[in-house]
Amino acid sequence: MAALRVVLGVFEAGFFPSCVYLLSTWYTRYEVGKRYSVFYLLGCVASAFSGILAYGVMHMEGLGGLRGWRWIFVIEGLITCLLGIAGYWLLVDFPDSKRKSWSFLNEREKAWICARVNADRGDAKVLPFSMGNFLRAGLDWKIWAYAIIFFGTTTISYALAFFLPIILTFNMGFDVGTAQCLVAPPYAFAGMVMFGLAWYSDKYRHRGAVIVINMLLCIIGLPIMGFAKSAAVRYFGVFLVTAGANSNVPAAMSYQANNIRGQWKRAFCSATLVGFGGIGGIAGSLVFRSQDSPNYKPGLYACLACAILNIILVGILTLNFRRLNAQADRGEKELEDSDEDYQPGFRYTC
Repeated sequence: MAALRVVLGVFEAGFFPSCVYLLSTWYTRYEVGKRYSVFYLLGCVASAFSGILAYGVMHMEGLGGLRGWRWIFVIEGLITCLLGIAGYWLLVDFPDSKRKSWSFLNEREKAWICARVNADRGDAKVLPFSMGNFLRAGLDWKIWAYAIIFFGTTTISYALAFFLPIILTFNMGFDVGTAQCLVAPPYAFAGMVMFGLAWYSDKYRHRGAVIVINMLLCIIGLPIMGFAKSAAVRYFGVFLVTAGANSNVPAAMSYQANNIRGQWKRAFCSATLVGFGGIGGIAGSLVFRSQDSPNYKPGLYACLACAILNIILVGILTLNFRRLNAQADRGEKELEDSDEDYQPGFRYTC
């Protein structure tokens, strides 16, 4: 399971930045929530079946002179590489691009998409690349707050993905085969929670509230998972944590996508977001240590700290957004303004 998640993590690290960026440019701000959730839902499906698949592939032990765990890397790595190569031709650029993309859209359709984006956030026009414009986005402290929220989210989600079978086996007493199969139901539940909250956040234009809901699920579920006496009750806690952590990935991506403007700032923010997400993956792989068995208290406390930090950051950002939106409503300033030719009237989404 852990080996399979490493391979999937490599795929996500390479594919995620482009998808985070492209989805946030093609769609208006209150369409991205459901689309991010559907995209990440594929990861949940992979996680749901990765335990079962890993258990099956391990039975290839000795085939071709390779260990079973090596076959996991060979099979999943090969699929990842092939998809990555095909993506060069299959991924479609933004409508203003001169690169041919399979005649995906005609000129009238391209103009319609650009008009929708301009009406929503006014940044469909892409200026020529400038390193100064790209790096200037790093001066906005909010960019780093979004990145830290994503770091906290992926720390929990990766920790759970890496160590859930171990926790189920050594901490809850299930045998290896049963533990690998029991990985699937929590991820299936997480997919339902993920899409339901994404639909709510798009319809009612709430982003920060969804992050808080997800982190509360983690805060409730982690102590249950770690300290309840009954294995069945602890397994219920696994459902809550899995749903909260994984649902928060598209929620955090939607949160940052709704509150930035400008294509190069968006590119910088996508890069930092996914970069910090990768760092969270490293942290997540380290928090549940073998020497902390059987209770794994340091790992549980680390995940709780990440969830609480995310709630605090959302609270700070929400107060700041409301203050800045009020100033913009009074005509005192234009939000997310720069030397680019933006449409006026942008407002932050709390």
